[in-house]
Parts: sequence; structure tokens; C-alpha cells
Amino acid sequence: MESFYLEKPSIERKNEIIDYINEFVLYNSDINGTGSLDKILEGYTFEQALERCLNMENEEYAKSLGRCQSKTFLLIRENDNKIIGMINVRWNLTEEMKQFGRNIGYGIRPTERRKGYNKINLYLGLLEAQKLKLDKVMLDCDVNNIGSAKTMQALGGTLGRTEIDPCDGVLTSVYWFNVDETINKYKDTFGKHIYKNDNLSMK
Repeated sequence: MESFYLEKPSIERKNEIIDYINEFVLYNSDINGTGSLDKILEGYTFEQALERCLNMENEEYAKSLGRCQSKTFLLIRENDNKIIGMINVRWNLTEEMKQFGRNIGYGIRPTERRKGYNKINLYLGLLEAQKLKLDKVMLDCDVNNIGSAKTMQALGGTLGRTEIDPCDGVLTSVYWFNVDETINKYKDTFGKHIYKNDNLSMK
């Protein structure tokens, strides 16, 4: 059985992260959950993008950019040490993000989709949200993004509303999760895919 874990982005994973992001460009696919790491597509060096990404955990720094605090993680498949996806967990949402935005953004690389990995990715993200003392989290997706909707529904997400997001004019579905309840309910389903290693630091 395949197992996965979350890992903070680092300079040691530089080439793998760049390859991951470039895969989305190659497949003309939207990039989600990468924090600021996809800034390399806007002319940032990897080191600049990584520094910004890691600094987003700092409230003062995040506010200086008009953003909320966040932590970004790489989803690693243990058996081949490959970056399969990324996930970004946010807290202290701005007023704008409380309407259309999300506590969690996620993505799976195009060549690894349709394997159920994003459900495991989201479950791991909810565990991180729990560590941050978040009781409820909000996620949203374009109504045409069937894959993302199915991921949220598979973990018991409750559809709160479907409205036009004024930022992009796209019809968007907003889902809510009770963090503790979801983690407990789906522990047997997704918890078994979590790689346990005391040497892994998710601080």
C-alpha cells in the first residue's frame, strides 16, 4: 500500500519543485496549493520564491503583502520519494478571503491525477489545520472543477453556497469542513496511507 507524508519546501528539493511546477505549465493546467513557489514563473529566483513562501507563516510579513498567514507543504510519496502534490493551509483569512477564498488550497501534478491522491493530500492538510487550532475550514472550487468537488465531497465537505466569485466572475462552490469531525470520521479510510516517521518534522 502506498504511503505519503507532508514536507516543508526546502532548497534541497529545488530541482524537484521546479520540475513539479513546470509540469503544470507543460500540461497547461492551473497551479494551486504552491504558496509562493510558483512565483518562479514570474521571474523570481527559486531562492526568492522559497523565502517568500516560508515567511508567509509570519503574521507581520503576510499582512505587509495584504495576505493571510499560510504554511505550504509538499506531498511526498514515500516509496519513490517523489513530489506528488502540494497543499497550502491558511489562517487569519482576510475579510475578502472569508467570502471567496479558502483555508486550504491543494493540487496534484497532472501525471499523477485520477489515483485518489488528492483525498489523502486534503486529509493531511486537515491534520495541519487541526494543529493550528482551526475548528472549521472553508474550501472552494469552480463548479466545473469536478475533480476538486469530488475530493471535498469524499471527505464529507458540506456545500455552503454556490455563487459568482466577483474576483474572476466564475461560478464557485464553497464547502465547509468541521476539522475534528472529518479527521475522526475518515481516519480508517485515509489515515492508513500516512507514512509514520518520527524523524519527519512538520513544525
